[in-house]
Amino acid sequence: MSLGERAFVAWQHLVPQHALTALVHRLARAETPWLRRTLIGAFCRLYTLDLAEAAEPDPRRYPSFNAFFTRALRSGARPLAADAAALVAPCDGTVSERGTLDGDRLLQAEVAAKRRWYTLAELLGDDPHAADFVGGEFATIYLAPYNYHRVHMPLDGTLERLVHLPGRLFSVNRATARHVPRLFARNERVVCRFRTAAGPLAVVFVGALNVGSIRVEGFGDLTPARTRTPRVLPLPQPAPAFARGAELGRFNLGSTVILLLPRAACRWQDAFRPGAAVRTGESIATLGAGAA
Repeated sequence: MSLGERAFVAWQHLVPQHALTALVHRLARAETPWLRRTLIGAFCRLYTLDLAEAAEPDPRRYPSFNAFFTRALRSGARPLAADAAALVAPCDGTVSERGTLDGDRLLQAEVAAKRRWYTLAELLGDDPHAADFVGGEFATIYLAPYNYHRVHMPLDGTLERLVHLPGRLFSVNRATARHVPRLFARNERVVCRFRTAAGPLAVVFVGALNVGSIRVEGFGDLTPARTRTPRVLPLPQPAPAFARGAELGRFNLGSTVILLLPRAACRWQDAFRPGAAVRTGESIATLGAGAA
């Protein structure tokens, strides 16, 4: 670990993560004109953004920084893969890891000749059906600040379980993935479990420093929450169904999405590998081809 990475990780152990995130949460939603303009202007200068993709391309027309950050895209900006057998990318971002679980373990990162792992039980909490994913397929996608921050369905599915798991709020990036043990299982997260034609599917929203709010369509903002104990959200009946490509939720500021599928449920595309950039709706795997 470099001196800079060591200092960065140590600072996150000391900083009041939730208090700092709560402050950012309030600032991002402020509609005071000068503050809104200052935050949006600074962000646009810091990052290269393609606002021509946005449904509203004028940054001055957004009522708050958060509205700008979670902006919708214009129709057709993220076309869905035409192949009905394709598992599509749920979000824009960069592939951190993908592959097959080692039993109940997911690969977090490789550090020199060593690997960091975390388990299904640590990630999903007290899920009575976590064993469905043992030996299965997983993908971890990191959303950078400049990415589109809405999350969409990778295939058709019916929501069966929705869980909020409180936790820490470490920053999520290459340095923390390499050096914070069980990072994704320690951070605040929301787990969405679906029934699909390919078997069970889990879409996990992982929070991070300054990402104190995760929204799921039909349920509003699930974090931050006053309760700091795990909670299973009641589902309406009939349970909500989401079509492939439909908006599932969003990060109010960004972090990471983890996908879980059963053993042999899919075969990952060769181009979908660690370090690769992905865009919402493009094919990342072929369903039903994992044993091929």
